[in-house]
Amino acid sequence: MNLVAQIAMAAAETEGHGNVAAETLIYGIIAAVVFAALGLVTLSYRNVANRHSAKAEAYAEKHGTGGHGH
Repeated sequence: MNLVAQIAMAAAETEGHGNVAAETLIYGIIAAVVFAALGLVTLSYRNVANRHSAKAEAYAEKHGTGGHGH
């Protein structure tokens, strides 16, 4: 076989694969949805300490205001 025939056979073998970017697009979409869901979970814990400030103040009065440690 000559070089032109080999190139033509190689090109004929690779034509059936289709668009790889379109085939793998679903993985990117799934990853974006998972990261968005995790971001919403993270945001749901925002400002939690201020929601329970009465409990925090009562605990500080009972155990001292030194914070963590001794």
